Amino acid sequence: MNNNNYADRMKTMGLNLFSLAVFLVLWTLVARWQKSPFFATPQDIIVGFGQMFTIGDAEGHRLWTHLVHSIVRVFAGFGAACAIGIPGGLFLGLYPKVYERTRIIIEPIRFISPIAWIPMAIVLLIGFTRYMFVIWVASFFPIFVSTLWSVRQVNPVYINVARVAGASRSFIIRKIIIPSVLPSIVGGMRISLGISWMCIVAAEMIGGQMVGIGRLILKSAMVTRMDLVVVGMISIGIIGYVINELIIKIEKHIFRWRSAVSIE
Repeated sequence: MNNNNYADRMKTMGLNLFSLAVFLVLWTLVARWQKSPFFATPQDIIVGFGQMFTIGDAEGHRLWTHLVHSIVRVFAGFGAACAIGIPGGLFLGLYPKVYERTRIIIEPIRFISPIAWIPMAIVLLIGFTRYMFVIWVASFFPIFVSTLWSVRQVNPVYINVARVAGASRSFIIRKIIIPSVLPSIVGGMRISLGISWMCIVAAEMIGGQMVGIGRLILKSAMVTRMDLVVVGMISIGIIGYVINELIIKIEKHIFRWRSAVSIE
């Protein structure tokens, strides 16, 4: 069984590497066909990464500096969203009447794009709090909504059996509801992290500070260094991919009792 799993992993890795190679070949062919100095080839991107690691951008900020600032901003806002969204979703899920009487406020705000909050953040906030607020807005509702609706989807049979056995309300919440909603909460967290990275780029582009991946992309575009623009884009993709894979591994470890659904 272990040998089969290992073979499957190797096969999957090989197919992924093959897909990457095909993508790079197509990219190179399209770049040569375009013959445009603004269409960066994979070779240009490698050179751009080398420059960002050794020399940095026009102000001397290296890639790691931009990445660290963006990561800190994202996780600060994301952590605040988790700290408020999860308890808030649990509370309104456990007390649906409160949600029904406040949804006229909650639901319209939920549909406002996080990007729309950036001008207000720039005017009312300063420095780090600008980015943290935008990321909080972007991360909050996926976590909040996934928590809220997962509480409502808990199997009522489990709750009724516990009540018949004389379990207290706090016991039902701790031992039945929270374990049941944790997978949905983690799923909401994964979605919100992706949205957060989209929003931090936009926020950094107009946030006023000179460091951050979004700012690197904007500065590079202004001087038509499209290779560095793509370097910033690829860096975001790599960081997002690594974080997502880490969350998936943690999720699989914590929720080992869940069996994956497959039609293969």
